[in-house]
Amino acid sequence: MTLSVRAFTLAALLSTTAIPALAETPGDQLVVGFSMTNVLTLDPAAITGREPVQILANVYDGLVSLDAHDRAKVNPDLAESWEIAPDGKSITFHLREGATFASGNPVTAADVVWSLNRLMTLNLAQASFLKTHGFSKDNAAASFAAPDERTVVITLPKPVDPDVIVQSLGIVGPGSVLDSKLVMENEKDGDLGAEWLNTNSAGSGPFGFEGWKANDRVILTRNDAFWGEPSAMKRIIMRHIPESQNQRLMLEKGDIDIGFSLAGPDLKALSEEEGVEVISQPGSGFYYLAVSMKDERFAKPQVREALRYLIDYEGINAAIMPYYGQPHQRPISTGFMGALPDPGYTLDVEKAKALLAEAGYPDGFEVSLRALADAPFMSAATAIQATLAQAGIEAEIISGSGEQIYGAMRERNFELLVGRGGGGQLPHPDSNLRALVYNPDNSDEAKLTNFQGWRTSFFDPELNAQVDAALIETDPAKQEAMYQAIQERIDEVVPSIQPFSEVLDSVAYRADLEGFALNPSWGTDLGAITKAR
Repeated sequence: MTLSVRAFTLAALLSTTAIPALAETPGDQLVVGFSMTNVLTLDPAAITGREPVQILANVYDGLVSLDAHDRAKVNPDLAESWEIAPDGKSITFHLREGATFASGNPVTAADVVWSLNRLMTLNLAQASFLKTHGFSKDNAAASFAAPDERTVVITLPKPVDPDVIVQSLGIVGPGSVLDSKLVMENEKDGDLGAEWLNTNSAGSGPFGFEGWKANDRVILTRNDAFWGEPSAMKRIIMRHIPESQNQRLMLEKGDIDIGFSLAGPDLKALSEEEGVEVISQPGSGFYYLAVSMKDERFAKPQVREALRYLIDYEGINAAIMPYYGQPHQRPISTGFMGALPDPGYTLDVEKAKALLAEAGYPDGFEVSLRALADAPFMSAATAIQATLAQAGIEAEIISGSGEQIYGAMRERNFELLVGRGGGGQLPHPDSNLRALVYNPDNSDEAKLTNFQGWRTSFFDPELNAQVDAALIETDPAKQEAMYQAIQERIDEVVPSIQPFSEVLDSVAYRADLEGFALNPSWGTDLGAITKAR
């Protein structure tokens, strides 16, 4: 079932020039349009970004999975049940009987432990989900155990809400369980199969790889050894179609079934197209205005507060953000534990001017404002530039690529920036808060680039302590109250990042698809889809 790209049998049929303008795609095949620009490897330990997750969610199972409808819900997957020890220091998972990998090898507790050990040993991108909570290569042997073939025990290396660890194991990447026997048969020079897994699969999910051609296509073939309900689709063809307009035209003609990489204007046009549906729902993270507190102007809380009142929240969300985002002003995602209603900031130029005068800038100042050259960043930056000017702040927009914009932020070498981020892939408020306001070491030498608090030089020891304390609180009611108190303190201290919109995931698909449920943690189950034809 696991095949090398050299076994690519459909290249001629599926090449860009060979696909005719079809009235509809085959009834037992799903054709998906998305961008493969960020698909650099298909090793679950090394992937970055949502596009590889969209692929691997259909290839690998985890112990648990995150629900597509209820963001706080965790569902059984390879583990049919689990329990948390009364002292909160360990989690025991019980594997279902009869699950096998696509190779035919049985799924055992030893495979789960091996996969987690491999994750921490390689210490690649996806290890960060567990490293944040004290797991490491050095303590992996003490943290992960398989007392028998169907039992996995995870011992927490430091105090943390155990539910966060369970949720982390529901994310594609850190939670993906690999066929250890198959991977080790393809190990090279002690790499734990890393080179082989770049282009091959070793999962137990509903599909396996038939082929991958970089920036062209991925083909997934139904895994007939899958332990769960078999997919109605024999094959999923995921095509690299980076241009939004091309995806739109192909959806209109029925040449693809789903378009994952569509721009707002094309989504709006498709929403009026017969035979096409558009879905928009809260995703992961926020669009925001960030300041660098290394700059003496933005180190003053009055200036940061003035900026809160120089964003036209209503206008930006109404005119620019449809299909990209929805109004949101707090750093905890919709539907997460403890999320409070928005504080109700509005554009108030006179209030902003008074705050600037109090800070010593009655006439404003000049500043640079960085933003990605893509939509909706440039449009949002232009709108913010206009409202800043009303208070005397003359902002010069610097646009560019991700490396030019976020690279400057990672180097703590910027002034103002319109960005997107803030966690939320993990359905827990800690995911948002550690991304946006937590900063355990504000020194330049710390280089804590995963923390946007560090990137923006925001450092509040009391807020750090509140975030740490909330994470280990075991009483749900007390924990929720603690997260609400954190948001109230954020209102008071005016941190360096002000959200103005919550990310929306917007996807268009043919109306005859049934069972399509977009997962806010990116791991959408395409195997559950059927076609009503």
